[in-house]
Parts: sequence; C-alpha cells; structure tokens
Amino acid sequence: MSKATAEGQPRLASKRTGPLLVGMLVLLGGWFGWSAVNQWRQASVGGSLEESRDQIVSGVQTALNGQVAQLAKLVKSERVTAALASGDAEATAVAIREGWPGTEEVQVVAATLDEAYADPKAFGYSRLALLEAANAEDTVVARVVRDAGGQRLGLAAPVVLGTQGPALIYVRQPLLRLTATFDKVRVPEAGYLALRQGNHNIIEQGTTSLGDGAEALARPIGKSGLRLAAAVPDVDAGPLGLSAIPCAVVAVLLLAIAAMLQFGKGKVPLPRRRAAGNTQLEEGPTLRESLEQVPLAVVPPPAEGGPPPVPSVPGQDVPAGIFRAYDIRGVVGRELTPQVAALIGQAIGSVLQVQGLREIVVGRDGRLSGPELSAGLIEGLRRAGCDVIDIGLAPTPVVYFASYHLRAGSCVAVTGSHNPPDYNGFKIVVGGETLSGDAITELYQRIRDGHLHVAAEPGSLQERQVNADYIQRIADDVQLDRPLKIVADAGNGVAGELAQPLLEAIGAEVIPLYCDVDGTFPNHHPDPSDPDNLEDLIQTVKRFDADLGLAFDGDGDRLGVVTREGRIIYADRLLMLFAADVLMRNPGALVIYDVKCSGKLSDYVLRNGGSPLMWKTGHSLMKAKMRETDAELAGEMSGHFFFKERWFGFDDGLYAAARLLEILAQREETPSEVFEELPDSVSTPELKVPVESGTPHALVSLFVATAQLEDSPFAGARLATIDGLRADFPDGWGLLRASNTTPVLVLRFEANDDAALERIKTLFREQLQPLLPGVALGF
Repeated sequence: MSKATAEGQPRLASKRTGPLLVGMLVLLGGWFGWSAVNQWRQASVGGSLEESRDQIVSGVQTALNGQVAQLAKLVKSERVTAALASGDAEATAVAIREGWPGTEEVQVVAATLDEAYADPKAFGYSRLALLEAANAEDTVVARVVRDAGGQRLGLAAPVVLGTQGPALIYVRQPLLRLTATFDKVRVPEAGYLALRQGNHNIIEQGTTSLGDGAEALARPIGKSGLRLAAAVPDVDAGPLGLSAIPCAVVAVLLLAIAAMLQFGKGKVPLPRRRAAGNTQLEEGPTLRESLEQVPLAVVPPPAEGGPPPVPSVPGQDVPAGIFRAYDIRGVVGRELTPQVAALIGQAIGSVLQVQGLREIVVGRDGRLSGPELSAGLIEGLRRAGCDVIDIGLAPTPVVYFASYHLRAGSCVAVTGSHNPPDYNGFKIVVGGETLSGDAITELYQRIRDGHLHVAAEPGSLQERQVNADYIQRIADDVQLDRPLKIVADAGNGVAGELAQPLLEAIGAEVIPLYCDVDGTFPNHHPDPSDPDNLEDLIQTVKRFDADLGLAFDGDGDRLGVVTREGRIIYADRLLMLFAADVLMRNPGALVIYDVKCSGKLSDYVLRNGGSPLMWKTGHSLMKAKMRETDAELAGEMSGHFFFKERWFGFDDGLYAAARLLEILAQREETPSEVFEELPDSVSTPELKVPVESGTPHALVSLFVATAQLEDSPFAGARLATIDGLRADFPDGWGLLRASNTTPVLVLRFEANDDAALERIKTLFREQLQPLLPGVALGF
C-alpha cells in the first residue's frame, strides 16, 4: 500500500470525527450552561422570597403593635375611664367604638366568662381563647379569631368595671388591618408565603402546593403566636449533581475546547487512529470512555446485609392499599417487604429534603418482621440523603420522644400497633407533624411516579439508646404522693420493655404481666379496647389485691384500665379525670375528644372550666387538630391520650398511665371510689360489623343520607356528621362510622338507662339492616 493511501485513511477519519466531536461538545456545553442559568434563576426566587417575607413580617408586626397600642390608649382615655368607673358596660363599648373608627364590634364581658362557657360553641372557641389569654396575661392581647362568619382580628384587654369587678373588653377589627401589608409586597409566583396561626392559614399567596414544606423558612411575628411561613421550589440539581458555579465552569471549558477544535486545528491535534505497522500514536479517551470514567450519579449500593436494591421500575411492587388514613400498614411478605420498606424510606426522605430537613429517628416494636423492615426503611432514608438515628427496640411514644429529645424533629416508628402478628407498618412524623390523609397518599404517589430523591452521598447512620432518658424525663416530673400497687399488662408488646421500670421510677409497686416482648403475642392480642383481652389482667388484679390494672397495646401508645373489682374504666371516663386535673392549672383550656366518647364528657369539661370539642377519630387527625387549636389535652375512646400540658402533645399510653397514677395518689379515696364519682351511664363497647373491603365509607354515606331526610326516624335527634353519623337524643346517643384501618363499620351506643339504650340500638339496626341484607349485625 502506498504512503498516500496509508495516510489517507486516518485523514478521512479525522474529517468525519472532528465535526461530530465539536457538535457533541457544544451540546454538552449548552446543557451545562442551561443548567447553571436555571439554578441561578431558581436561587434568585429564594432570595426574592426571603426579602418579601421579611418585609411582610415587619409590616404585620407594625400593624399588630399599632392595634394593641391603640386599644391600650383608648382604655386609658378619659371617656372610657369614666364609663368603666361608673360600671356602664354599654357606655364603655360606645366610647371605644366612637374613638376607633372602622371598628366592627366592641363588647364588655365579666372576667369569669360565665356567659361564654354557657354555650362555648356559639360564643366561639377562638374568641374564648383570646379572652382567657387576656385574663391570664393581664394585658392587651391580639389574635386572629373566627367571628361574624369569617376571620377577624380580635383584641382583648382586662379592665375593672366599677363595683362589678374584673371584666374584659373585646374588640373585633377587620382582618385587613393586619394583612394589608400583603397587598404592598410582591410575592414571586414560583414561591409561597402564608400568615399562619397554629396550623391554620390566615392568608396565603403564591404556589399553594408548596405549603406543606413552608415551615422550614418560617419566621415568628413577635410573641403573638403568628408566623409567616415561606417556601420555594427545590433547586434542580445539574448534570452529575453539580451546582450552578461548577456547571458554568464545565460549560465554559467544553465550549472553549469545541472552539479550539473548530478554529485552531493546527494547535490542538485531533486524536488519530494508529496505522498498522506504524509507531503507536498517543491516543485520548472517546466521549463514551470519558463518561465511563466519570459516571453519572447512581443509587449507592446497600450496605452488606442490607435490603436488596430498589426495583428497576418505581412502585412496581408497592400496593396502594397499605397507605392508610393514619399510617402505612400491611401484611408482611405479601404487601410489606424490605424492598418496599426501602422505597417508603426513600419517599419519606424525599419529603424531608423538600422541607429542608435531614435528621430522622427510627425505632421499631417487637414484631418478628421489625428488624428487616427497619433495615430496609433506614437504607431508603439514607439513599435520600437523610441522617438516621436508630434507637432500636422502642415503643412508638418513645420514638416520638426521641425526635424531640435528640432534636431531629422527624421520626418513623416501625409498628403494626394492635394488628395481628403478620402485620407491620410505619407511623411517620415529619417536622413535628404526624403524616395522615393526603400526606400519606403523597408518599405512594412519589414511589409510583419515581419522584424519589437520590443523594450524591448516602446519609449517615448512628445508634442511640433513649429509653433511660425517657424514664428519667417522666420521673423528674411525676412522683406519686403515696405508693399504689398496680398490675401492668403489656400483652407481650414492646411497652413491656418500659412499663415496670417507668412506673417503679415514679413510685408505684408493679406486678408485671406478659411484659416479655414476643412478636407472636402468645397470651392474648395486645388491644386494650377489646374487653376480651383484659380478662387475664382482671384476674391478676384480683389475685394480688392490686389497686389498679393497666393494659397497653402492641406499640405502647394506648392505655386500658381495670379496677380492683374487675370493672373496665373506658377511655372517655379517664379523659374526664385527666381534663379536671389539667383544667385546674389551665382554666379555659380546650379539650378534644373523638365522636365515640360519652355524651357526658362535654358537660363534665364545661363544669370544670374547660372548652370541649368533638372531633374525628384517628391519632393523626387528633394531633393535627391539637396543633390547629392549641388544645392542652385530647383523648380517644380507643385509649389514645394526648397531653400537651407538661408533655409534647403526642399519644403516649405509658405517660398517660403515669399521669393517671399521679392523680389517684393525690386522693385519699381508693382508685375505685375516685372512678365512682365520675358521671356514668349505660353504654356498649365498640361494636364492629365486618363488610366487604372498599365499602365501609359508601355504606356510611348511604346511612347518613337516609338519616337526614325530613321523615327520618332520626328527625328528633341532633346529628353530627364530622365522622360518620352521631345522633344525640335527650336520653342517649348512637354512632355509626367507617373504620379507616380495616373493612368494618364501627358502632357505639350510650343512654341513661337500658330501655333508652335498646331503643337507640333498635333504631340504628332497623336503618342499617336494609343496607346489609343477610348480614348478622350482632347488636
């Protein structure tokens, strides 16, 4: 072969390869450059939003201070002072209204608030809370209240009304006096701002879908209880996970190389193929080889012994049915596997990343599947970049406690709660808020759609033990005035780890029953709301002549109680005792109870100076309502108790047991005598009617529609439909609702006597039976 022919082949190859390589470099450079510009643009939204947020915080604070100062000034004015001195409430109200143009309403009420407590629902719980705050703080107080059919700015000031004594002035102002600054400040369309009081959005602007992650950039507005929440979209990561500046640098380098190849071929020689028989020429890597040397970011491989890698198709093996109203729960092996747990962990981690959070606590109950599901969950969380603190075997309330104690703010308890042994699941808290409803559904959607964050580096993992800290924290606050002998039945659930040491630490004499943790639950099912599961406890209390018997569910967040005589004290009556105790230190406090609780509970709370509120059943829903209303106490018929006073507001059966023993030890009477003093009636436990999966809510809807007809047998009852149908009659009530965790209808009845109870049961049975032909209702 001639020299010209031999050299012609590499020249031809160079001519073809050169333009192709230049084009690819230009495309890559443009990709990196576009990413840099896009990241800078997104980052600028964040800066602009924070500037708007700070302007609004300042404006709202100024407006609030001005309103408070104006009322304080008017109270000291000559005309108002004279009206107060004469004891003329109407003249006082007129003087303030005329001295403050634009004021919607002024009232002067006695500081005892007897009128408000006579019908707190009609008066308005938010107004009542405002007036109680002014009473307690003895100064002018301002809050957003619901009044006159909408949101308003409410102000209250303590005064003395002549010889009538202490009184309160209530002033209702248009909300615009507080929120006008929103109209003067530009909010970027891609961002989100919301003025919040508790969990309630007073006013919001921008992209509302960002609202769930807006607490990370929130700023408080003085000590008013108001805050301005803010959120911006996540900044999209660039190619290879690079941020804006590195992307820009790479773009410049790639474009510069492309320019040199195109316009300076003599200075930058192209790589050439080595001709056969010639001396080997220096060769550089191809583009494909270069990418192989610096690969794109991939999911870090699981640790040795960890769960298998994520399935190649996101969400392909994750059943939607395990994502329930309050948590995630399913059958191990069929619905829940380590791989599914890893995907769930990665979805939870993705939500944390959106909210700017990183640390999360993980604990598990005593079920046999707990270790492998916990390992899978942790692997998924770390894959999303979360730093995990594993506290190992622990009751669910201890997992909640650890999120506060270790300052993580987020946690996941791997637990099947009171479900059968072959079940397991996850209870999730992100940023202090228990996930439920749509937030649980969002986790499934992320998995299904593949919207899962993958961190460049996996998050860290550390192990901590907090059981001793949990016991010490409670024992430092709760000590019994006299010893009580109690039997503690953990039903072989994880609460058995702590029940005896905790209750002994506060001064009780404890006889443990089934406190060895066994995930097969060999003695009885760990559900204290079922009377059948309390038989062994009743017999043991009698055998040892104990003062009381305490029962805990599988993960320790629920409490059941039996007396020395073997009588079951249901949770609604326990809540009466807790409410009376809390209200002694917090007069006017809000107490929340679920629709299954006694009709006598509301009157009992009112007589003890509190504000009762009935709400939906479900631990997640209860906690959300507590956060929204700033309630001090809540409870459910199932045995969940939520103390914000002296505790953290989450449901905790062990802590509730400690508070119960503290109350009983302060009394000279026996525990049985104390319970005898509480209002009682004839009632049924929870009655459950199994139905086909997917039908409970539809059946309840049909039942409600029938009950609301004008000629319905329920026409004489007061109907509540916040959770199923509760019909209150003068001598009792009945309830029908759909369980959110299992395919059953839940019923409960209460009345003043057996005859009334049977009448109400018959009414419900006759209306329900046509909807379930051939089904034995069992009541």
